[in-house]
Amino acid sequence: MAGRRHTPVNLGCAEPHACSPALRRRALAGAPMFRALDDAALADVDARCTAVGVAAGEVVHRAGDPADWLLVVATGRVKLTRPAVDGTEVLVDLARPGDVVGMLTQLGESAYPETATALTTTCLLRFGAEDFREVLRRHPEVALAALDATAARLTEARAALRAVAAGTSEQRVAATLVRLADRVGVPRREGLLLDVPLTRADLAAMAGTTTETVSRVLSRWRADGLITSGRAWVALVDREAIAGLAG
Repeated sequence: MAGRRHTPVNLGCAEPHACSPALRRRALAGAPMFRALDDAALADVDARCTAVGVAAGEVVHRAGDPADWLLVVATGRVKLTRPAVDGTEVLVDLARPGDVVGMLTQLGESAYPETATALTTTCLLRFGAEDFREVLRRHPEVALAALDATAARLTEARAALRAVAAGTSEQRVAATLVRLADRVGVPRREGLLLDVPLTRADLAAMAGTTTETVSRVLSRWRADGLITSGRAWVALVDREAIAGLAG
């Protein structure tokens, strides 16, 4: 099925659209930074952000840009990449609804460390510096949650780096698929679908290997019935077997 043009991945509609108040509130409630707030506090936070619609493929911000905005993903998916020494972009993370993209200077970053690009039609909730400072003043529990979220992200990043640094190419590809499945996997008839459009080059960058190696490994696993895949999508038929291959 490698040549299949159909994709089961939800790409959203072709153009950005308005983010409803209900979606905004649900995204804030699902974000770790705001999860402890009650309905009244969430309404106050919602009043201090702006909804921004982004089309698939549109760059939200680039690595090195001033960190002027804190963004919460309300709908859609955003990929985060960093420039490599050879000038290519290395995929380092995927943001889903409820995830925070970028940090403000108040949270220790003067510039964005990563380029953020919408993978699908996406709605972002954007906080400016003054608005977010007011959120922290009125709701101090958000500051503690922000520190916890930052620490958790660092821990996850270190774990990903350890996985890339160790094991064979096949083990690294398997570990990458399992990590993505646990993060953005949704049950579908094809299997546990990685519900984002991912090229072989994206997977190779995350696994620290080559595109040719990823294609070869996926072809073998597809023949063994462990995965199904197509153009820019992968679904895990047997997640536990893939996890076992990751070692």
